Amino acid sequence: MSNSHNANELIVLTDVVLLTAIVQRGAADLIVQAAQEAGAQGATIFHARGTGIRQKHLGILGLTVNSEKEVIYIVVPSEQADRMFERIFVSAKLDTPGMGILWMTNLEKMATYVPHEVAARFGVHTERHE
Repeated sequence: MSNSHNANELIVLTDVVLLTAIVQRGAADLIVQAAQEAGAQGATIFHARGTGIRQKHLGILGLTVNSEKEVIYIVVPSEQADRMFERIFVSAKLDTPGMGILWMTNLEKMATYVPHEVAARFGVHTERHE
């Protein structure tokens, strides 16, 4: 077998961060493109509907806030997280009222198939499982 993968070996990434953005419907593709240009390997986008105290109008500006949202998950190495956070904030125009929200969460561990050359750039360890 040419693949050195061991069925009992679990590659675990531990030095990773999840960036989550909730933005207006239709904005996600542009944000993901900006994140990929900054080095993100990919993203997960899903549709959501938001509710809240500002559902109909946003403060004294009287802007209508669409309740249809897109949620974006992007996992990045911790060392890239702050730069990626800023890139997403700017590309999503989050300094504008009603455009969305962005947060960063440290992940305790994450597992998926990871090529060894990619894993080398992350905090990686191997766990045995039965």
